[in-house]
Amino acid sequence: MSASPTPNNPVVDVAPRMLADWLAHGQADLVDVREDFEHAAERILPSENAALSAFDAQRVRERHGDRRVVFYCRTGRRSADAARRFRASDEPVFHLAGGIEGWKSAGLTVERAPGAPRIDVLRQTHMSIGTLVLSGTLLGAFVSPWFLIVSGFMGAGLIFAGASGTCGMAMLIGKMPWNRPPAQGPCGPGGAACGK
Repeated sequence: MSASPTPNNPVVDVAPRMLADWLAHGQADLVDVREDFEHAAERILPSENAALSAFDAQRVRERHGDRRVVFYCRTGRRSADAARRFRASDEPVFHLAGGIEGWKSAGLTVERAPGAPRIDVLRQTHMSIGTLVLSGTLLGAFVSPWFLIVSGFMGAGLIFAGASGTCGMAMLIGKMPWNRPPAQGPCGPGGAACGK
Protein backbone atom coordinates (compact mmCIF):
# COMPACT_ATOMS: atom_id res chain seq x y z
CA MET A 1 0.00 0.00 0.00
CA SER A 2 1.26 3.45 -0.81
CA ALA A 3 -1.09 5.41 1.43
CA SER A 4 -3.00 5.08 4.67
CA PRO A 5 -6.56 6.23 5.26
CA THR A 6 -6.98 9.58 6.98
CA PRO A 7 -10.09 11.69 7.61
CA ASN A 8 -9.15 13.80 4.55
CA ASN A 9 -8.19 10.81 2.41
CA PRO A 10 -10.16 7.69 3.39
CA VAL A 11 -9.07 5.76 0.30
CA VAL A 12 -6.02 3.49 0.35
CA ASP A 13 -3.97 3.05 -2.82
CA VAL A 14 -3.02 -0.60 -3.35
CA ALA A 15 0.06 -1.32 -5.46
CA PRO A 16 -0.51 -3.76 -8.36
CA ARG A 17 1.81 -6.46 -6.98
CA MET A 18 0.15 -6.32 -3.55
CA LEU A 19 -3.28 -6.64 -5.16
CA ALA A 20 -2.06 -9.59 -7.23
CA ASP A 21 -0.95 -11.27 -3.99
CA TRP A 22 -4.31 -10.57 -2.31
CA LEU A 23 -6.17 -12.03 -5.29
CA ALA A 24 -3.92 -15.10 -5.42
CA HIS A 25 -4.69 -15.80 -1.75
CA GLY A 26 -8.40 -15.01 -1.97
CA GLN A 27 -8.01 -11.98 0.30
CA ALA A 28 -9.92 -9.45 -1.84
CA ASP A 29 -12.78 -9.07 -4.29
CA LEU A 30 -12.04 -6.90 -7.32
CA VAL A 31 -14.63 -4.50 -8.76
CA ASP A 32 -14.11 -2.73 -12.11
CA VAL A 33 -15.89 0.64 -12.18
CA ARG A 34 -15.22 1.33 -15.87
CA GLU A 35 -18.13 1.19 -18.31
CA ASP A 36 -19.38 -2.23 -19.36
CA PHE A 37 -17.84 -1.95 -22.85
CA GLU A 38 -14.43 -1.24 -21.31
CA HIS A 39 -14.75 -4.22 -18.97
CA ALA A 40 -15.91 -6.47 -21.82
CA ALA A 41 -12.90 -5.56 -23.97
CA GLU A 42 -10.18 -5.92 -21.32
CA ARG A 43 -10.21 -6.74 -17.62
CA ILE A 44 -8.25 -8.04 -14.66
CA LEU A 45 -9.35 -11.50 -13.58
CA PRO A 46 -11.23 -12.19 -11.45
CA SER A 47 -13.27 -9.00 -11.39
CA GLU A 48 -16.89 -7.94 -11.71
CA ASN A 49 -18.22 -4.80 -13.32
CA ALA A 50 -20.07 -2.02 -11.46
CA ALA A 51 -19.80 1.02 -13.73
CA LEU A 52 -19.31 4.33 -11.93
CA SER A 53 -22.00 5.95 -14.11
CA ALA A 54 -24.58 3.70 -12.39
CA PHE A 55 -22.67 2.91 -9.20
CA ASP A 56 -24.75 1.56 -6.32
CA ALA A 57 -22.57 1.31 -3.21
CA GLN A 58 -25.24 -0.54 -1.24
CA ARG A 59 -25.58 -3.24 -3.89
CA VAL A 60 -21.80 -3.74 -3.97
CA ARG A 61 -21.78 -3.90 -0.16
CA GLU A 62 -24.56 -6.50 -0.11
CA ARG A 63 -22.85 -8.59 -2.76
CA HIS A 64 -19.48 -8.74 -0.97
CA GLY A 65 -20.46 -8.62 2.70
CA ASP A 66 -17.46 -8.24 4.98
CA ARG A 67 -14.89 -9.13 2.33
CA ARG A 68 -12.18 -6.65 1.35
CA VAL A 69 -13.26 -4.90 -1.87
CA VAL A 70 -10.74 -3.24 -4.18
CA PHE A 71 -11.96 -0.95 -6.95
CA TYR A 72 -10.17 -0.30 -10.22
CA CYS A 73 -10.63 1.65 -13.45
CA ARG A 74 -8.32 2.71 -16.27
CA THR A 75 -5.96 5.02 -14.34
CA GLY A 76 -7.30 5.26 -10.77
CA ARG A 77 -9.47 8.39 -10.86
CA ARG A 78 -12.88 6.74 -11.17
CA SER A 79 -11.98 3.95 -8.75
CA ALA A 80 -10.94 6.49 -6.09
CA ASP A 81 -14.32 8.17 -6.55
CA ALA A 82 -16.14 4.80 -6.25
CA ALA A 83 -14.14 3.94 -3.12
CA ARG A 84 -15.14 7.25 -1.50
CA ARG A 85 -18.80 6.58 -2.33
CA PHE A 86 -18.49 3.04 -0.98
CA ARG A 87 -17.00 4.07 2.36
CA ALA A 88 -19.55 3.71 5.16
CA SER A 89 -17.41 3.81 8.30
CA ASP A 90 -13.86 4.43 9.49
CA GLU A 91 -12.74 1.19 7.86
CA PRO A 92 -10.24 1.67 5.03
CA VAL A 93 -11.49 1.42 1.45
CA PHE A 94 -9.16 0.29 -1.33
CA HIS A 95 -8.50 1.03 -4.97
CA LEU A 96 -5.80 -0.07 -7.41
CA ALA A 97 -3.11 2.59 -7.75
CA GLY A 98 -2.69 3.47 -11.43
CA GLY A 99 -5.70 1.39 -12.47
CA ILE A 100 -5.50 -1.28 -15.14
CA GLU A 101 -2.78 0.74 -16.90
CA GLY A 102 -0.63 0.56 -13.75
CA TRP A 103 -1.41 -3.17 -13.48
CA LYS A 104 -0.18 -3.75 -17.05
CA SER A 105 2.88 -1.54 -16.48
CA ALA A 106 3.78 -3.79 -13.54
CA GLY A 107 3.92 -6.72 -15.99
CA LEU A 108 0.70 -8.33 -14.74
CA THR A 109 -1.71 -9.99 -17.13
CA VAL A 110 -5.20 -8.98 -18.22
CA GLU A 111 -7.84 -10.85 -20.14
CA ARG A 112 -8.55 -9.31 -23.52
CA ALA A 113 -11.74 -10.35 -25.32
CA PRO A 114 -11.30 -11.97 -28.72
CA GLY A 115 -12.52 -9.49 -31.30
CA ALA A 116 -11.95 -6.49 -28.99
CA PRO A 117 -11.25 -3.33 -31.01
CA ARG A 118 -7.62 -2.66 -31.86
CA ILE A 119 -8.03 0.98 -30.94
CA ASP A 120 -9.52 1.33 -27.47
CA VAL A 121 -12.65 3.41 -26.90
CA LEU A 122 -10.75 6.24 -25.20
CA ARG A 123 -8.50 6.73 -28.23
CA GLN A 124 -11.50 6.49 -30.57
CA THR A 125 -13.15 9.22 -28.47
CA HIS A 126 -10.04 11.43 -28.64
CA MET A 127 -9.90 11.04 -32.43
CA SER A 128 -13.63 11.78 -32.80
CA ILE A 129 -13.48 14.91 -30.64
CA GLY A 130 -10.32 16.10 -32.40
CA THR A 131 -11.97 15.61 -35.78
CA LEU A 132 -15.08 17.54 -34.71
CA VAL A 133 -13.05 20.41 -33.19
CA LEU A 134 -10.82 20.69 -36.25
CA SER A 135 -13.82 20.50 -38.63
CA GLY A 136 -15.75 23.11 -36.63
CA THR A 137 -12.75 25.44 -36.59
CA LEU A 138 -12.01 25.12 -40.31
CA LEU A 139 -15.67 25.47 -41.29
CA GLY A 140 -15.95 28.43 -38.90
CA ALA A 141 -12.96 30.12 -40.52
CA PHE A 142 -13.80 29.44 -44.18
CA VAL A 143 -17.58 28.89 -44.41
CA SER A 144 -19.52 30.49 -41.55
CA PRO A 145 -18.60 31.52 -38.00
CA TRP A 146 -21.66 29.59 -36.81
CA PHE A 147 -19.67 26.36 -37.22
CA LEU A 148 -17.48 27.45 -34.27
CA ILE A 149 -20.38 26.31 -32.07
CA VAL A 150 -19.30 22.72 -32.81
CA SER A 151 -15.82 23.36 -31.39
CA GLY A 152 -17.29 25.18 -28.38
CA PHE A 153 -19.70 22.32 -27.69
CA MET A 154 -16.85 19.79 -27.81
CA GLY A 155 -14.79 21.94 -25.42
CA ALA A 156 -17.70 22.16 -22.97
CA GLY A 157 -18.12 18.39 -23.21
CA LEU A 158 -14.45 17.85 -22.35
CA ILE A 159 -14.74 20.13 -19.32
CA PHE A 160 -17.79 18.19 -18.12
CA ALA A 161 -16.05 14.84 -18.71
CA GLY A 162 -13.00 15.97 -16.77
CA ALA A 163 -15.04 17.30 -13.87
CA SER A 164 -17.45 14.36 -13.63
CA GLY A 165 -15.30 11.43 -14.72
CA THR A 166 -18.06 10.46 -17.18
CA CYS A 167 -17.88 11.00 -20.93
CA GLY A 168 -21.10 10.72 -22.89
CA MET A 169 -19.28 10.45 -26.21
CA ALA A 170 -17.11 7.58 -24.94
CA MET A 171 -20.24 5.76 -23.75
CA LEU A 172 -21.87 6.30 -27.16
CA ILE A 173 -18.77 5.13 -29.05
CA GLY A 174 -18.49 2.12 -26.72
CA LYS A 175 -21.95 0.98 -27.83
CA MET A 176 -21.06 1.06 -31.53
CA PRO A 177 -21.17 -2.37 -33.26
CA TRP A 178 -17.41 -2.51 -33.84
CA ASN A 179 -16.78 -2.10 -30.10
CA ARG A 180 -19.12 -4.87 -28.96
CA PRO A 181 -17.48 -8.19 -28.12
CA PRO A 182 -18.56 -11.09 -30.35
CA ALA A 183 -21.67 -12.96 -29.22
CA GLN A 184 -21.02 -16.08 -27.19
CA GLY A 185 -22.96 -19.06 -28.53
CA PRO A 186 -22.96 -22.64 -27.23
CA CYS A 187 -19.77 -23.25 -29.23
CA GLY A 188 -17.94 -20.14 -28.06
CA PRO A 189 -17.17 -17.02 -30.12
CA GLY A 190 -17.89 -17.61 -33.80
CA GLY A 191 -18.57 -21.31 -33.21
CA ALA A 192 -14.84 -22.06 -32.89
CA ALA A 193 -15.34 -24.85 -30.32
CA CYS A 194 -17.71 -26.66 -32.72
CA GLY A 195 -15.21 -26.57 -35.53
CA LYS A 196 -16.96 -23.83 -37.51
